[in-house]
Amino acid sequence: MLALRLTRGAHPLVLLRRLMVTAASGGVGFLLLCTLAEAATQAEATAEPLLRLLWCLAPLAATVHLAVAVARTDPCTRPRPGLSAVGLGPGRLTALAAVSTAVSCTLGSMLALLVFLHLRGDLTGLPIDGAAAEQLSAGGPLPLGAALTLLALVPLTGAGAAAIALRPRRTKPGEDVEEEREGHRSGAGPSGLPWGVALTAAGIAVEAYAGEGATGGVASGAGHPPGGVLLGWTLTALGLAMAGPGIVHLCGRVLQAVRPGAVRLLAGRALMADAARIGQPLGVVCAVASALIAAEALAGGGDVPRPFGELTGLGATLVLACTTATLLVSALEVKHTRAATRAGLLGLGAPVSVLRASVALRAVVLLVVFTPLTWAVAELAALPLRR
Repeated sequence: MLALRLTRGAHPLVLLRRLMVTAASGGVGFLLLCTLAEAATQAEATAEPLLRLLWCLAPLAATVHLAVAVARTDPCTRPRPGLSAVGLGPGRLTALAAVSTAVSCTLGSMLALLVFLHLRGDLTGLPIDGAAAEQLSAGGPLPLGAALTLLALVPLTGAGAAAIALRPRRTKPGEDVEEEREGHRSGAGPSGLPWGVALTAAGIAVEAYAGEGATGGVASGAGHPPGGVLLGWTLTALGLAMAGPGIVHLCGRVLQAVRPGAVRLLAGRALMADAARIGQPLGVVCAVASALIAAEALAGGGDVPRPFGELTGLGATLVLACTTATLLVSALEVKHTRAATRAGLLGLGAPVSVLRASVALRAVVLLVVFTPLTWAVAELAALPLRR
C-alpha cells in the first residue's frame, strides 16, 4: 500500500521512468507468450522453441537492467534523515524499491497478456483482419499455467535484482555509503577492465569457432545461428559491460595528464568519479550497438535468421531502447549526484562556461573512445560469420 501511495504522489519524471519499465516488461511478456504459443502448437518436439526462449533472455536482461537503474534513481527509496524513526530504515526502503519494481513489471505483464489475447482473437474475435493470427498461433492451445509462469519472470527477476542492488551494506567508519555500493573507493579505479577484456576476447573466439563449425554458415540464412554464436555474443556483452567502468576511468586519467587546464582537469576528475555509474551502462550500449552493426553487416550478404519472424524487430528494439534508457537514467543520476559539486564551484566563482565546456568535453571523449571500439567489436564478431 505504501508503494502505491508513493507511486501516486511521485514526480511526473519519476512516473515516466516507471512507465518505461512497464512498457519494457510488457514487450518481454509479449515475446514470451509468442514463444509459448508456437511451442504449444508444434506436433513434434524440436529445439526451436528452446532457441526462441533463449533469444528472449536478451530483452529480459535489458529490461531488468533498466528496472534496477530506475529503482536506484527513485527519490522515494533513498535514505533520508528521520525515516528510521518511523520504521523506514535501509532494509524497509530496499523492500519498498523491490515492491515498486514488481508493481511496475506486473502491470506490464498484465497488459502484455491482454494485448496478446486480443490479437489472437481469444477475447473479441480477430482484430486487424486477422493479420497477426499466423504469427501468434491463433486458434491453438495456450496453457494458462505456463503463460502465467513466464509472465512472472520479469516481475520476480526485476524485484530480486533491485533488492540485491539496493540492499543495505555495512560500512566502515569514514567510508561513504554510495562508494561502498559502487564497489570501489575514491582514488582507486575499477578492477574489472582486465576481466572485461578477457571476456570480450573469449566471446569473439567462441563466435569464430562456432561460425566455422556451423554448416551452411550463418550469413547464408540456413536456419538459426548455432548456440555457440549466441554464447559468444553473450560473453562479448558481459565483457564490454565489465570493461566499461575501467575504460571510462582510464579516459579520465588520460584527459587530465600533461599539464591540464581547468576544463580538462574538471572533465577528467568527473569521469574518474562517475566511472562506475556510467561505465557499465555505456559498455552495455556498446555491446548492443556492436551486435546490431554485425547483424546489419550480415544482412548485406544474405538473410539473417529471424527467430521471431516479424517480431524479431520488436526484440531488437526492446534491447536497444532499454539499454539507451538505462544509460540516460544513469546520466541523470550522475547529474543529481554532482549538483552539490556544481553549486560549490559556482559559489567559488567558477564561470558557467567552464562547467559547460567540461560537460561537453566529457561527452566528446566518451564518443571518440567508444565509437571506434563499438565498430571494431562488431567487425570482429561478424568476420567469422561471413564465411
